[in-house]
Amino acid sequence: MTIKQVSEKYQVSEDTLRYYEKIGVLRPVPRKNGIRCYGQRELDNIEFVLCMRAAGLSVETLERYMQLFEMGDSTAEQRRQILIDQRNSLVKKLEQMQEALKRLDYKIDVYYTEILDKEKKMLRKGDEK
Repeated sequence: MTIKQVSEKYQVSEDTLRYYEKIGVLRPVPRKNGIRCYGQRELDNIEFVLCMRAAGLSVETLERYMQLFEMGDSTAEQRRQILIDQRNSLVKKLEQMQEALKRLDYKIDVYYTEILDKEKKMLRKGDEK
């Protein structure tokens, strides 16, 4: 696949893909006549990176993770800890979002329903006169 095809497939800009490759978040992509040729290995790597970014991992942390990955199995515990830390952070954010969702549901289902019901009753009383 070309960079344009990958960009369209994953909804990420070509500039972002080039940047990630430049800083080492993505491994260097093989080229044919100077054109990047993405294979399954590169696509798997992109999917991982995009998943980690969606989970909130910073670019700097991803850089560190990939540096450790390139060093081999001796860094497995460090890489594991990065993922554990991010998971814990994500769980906390999820809890905060669930609390926010409860508050929104309350406002929508209770608070504003009561206000709108009162308003409707007042309008009906006005119509009866």
